[in-house]
Amino acid sequence: MKKNNYNIWSWGFTKGAENWNGRLAMIGFIAILITEIITKKSVLEFLSLL
Repeated sequence: MKKNNYNIWSWGFTKGAENWNGRLAMIGFIAILITEIITKKSVLEFLSLL
């Protein structure tokens, strides 16, 4: 029985790519929350887009 390792980085539409996409999205979301908490501004105000 072959064990699939979804943690390996590979190009294209693969299960591993979906895992990495989710992980990077979670890191980005946490970074946005931390930025808003520290600066007391929304991200759009912080980037001077609003």
